[in-house]
Amino acid sequence: MKLRSYLILANTISIAFIIILLLVFFQYMLVTKEQLIWLALATVGAGIVSSGLFFVLVRPLEASVRRIGEGAGRIAAGDLEARVADTVLLEFKQLAEQFNRMGVNLEQSFRQVKAAESAQRELVANMAHDLRTPLASMQSYAEALEDGVIEDETTYQRYLSTIRSETVRLGDLIQDLFELSTLEAGGQQGTAYSPAVAEDVLVELLPRFTLQLEAKSLQLRVLLPERSLKVHILARHLQRVLQNMIENAVRHSPYEGIIRIEAEERNDSFVRFTVTDEGEGVPQQELERIFDRFYRSDRSRSREGGGAGLGLSIAKLLVEQYQGQIGVEQANGQGSRFWFTVRKADERSIMPENTQIEEESL
Repeated sequence: MKLRSYLILANTISIAFIIILLLVFFQYMLVTKEQLIWLALATVGAGIVSSGLFFVLVRPLEASVRRIGEGAGRIAAGDLEARVADTVLLEFKQLAEQFNRMGVNLEQSFRQVKAAESAQRELVANMAHDLRTPLASMQSYAEALEDGVIEDETTYQRYLSTIRSETVRLGDLIQDLFELSTLEAGGQQGTAYSPAVAEDVLVELLPRFTLQLEAKSLQLRVLLPERSLKVHILARHLQRVLQNMIENAVRHSPYEGIIRIEAEERNDSFVRFTVTDEGEGVPQQELERIFDRFYRSDRSRSREGGGAGLGLSIAKLLVEQYQGQIGVEQANGQGSRFWFTVRKADERSIMPENTQIEEESL
């Protein structure tokens, strides 16, 4: 039954009740016959006017309910862009605003789900490609050795060396995937720990790049403040972030280029690290995706020369676990400048209580 019918029925029952009371009053001589007639006519007239007002006033209410119902039906049918127009009645206007807000949230959630599904499909495809490439190379070289087609000792050793390097490459990729999944899942809660000393981390890290720098005749320039820099991050985590950024800089630097590593204290209790190269730079439209998993700025670059696309993702997760920020920008001139910030150790002795830091070996 419609709301209008309920209201008219309630009005009719009220009129009937009043008329019954008048008849009772007349029966007990509380009112005269003439008074009974006039009171009955007044009651019926008031009831007719009341019914007319009910009929008129309920129409916008019914229209508001109908609009909201139609909007709900469109959303239920899959039209997440459905919205309810504003109504005259204040209560229903508020209800329509809440309904439209719900529709916006549902639309955003749906887009996020679609984006997540697309990212997951891309992740699986990239993982399959990156894992298949070294496996296929290892298989082909192993089959050649197994068939005995290699008689030259030099070629034989080169095949074995290639298989070994592909095995190492495959192991590194699996380790990166493990680190990435561990960081995304969140680590164990950290409390006090020894802060990292920036110059000590660099002294231990930079010799690892000697061969790569010599292969491309690259120059490495390091600029640090005169006083020791202690930062609130585990030394191995700081080393991993810098390592990933330096590897990226070496990979994209031109022959005889210069790589600059700098650290500077800021006024907001943070230290900013930057790694600048003279490579081709990151296109403006790709700056937001450069830290995505498996993302490569240069699509034409081979997988072997371009890395797996996980290093910067791991660096981002590590920095954000310490409430730092990370980013990339165009360098002055040619190249890219990757940067990240971590809190200075002399400001706080422990991490915040709600901070989660992965304490397991990466």
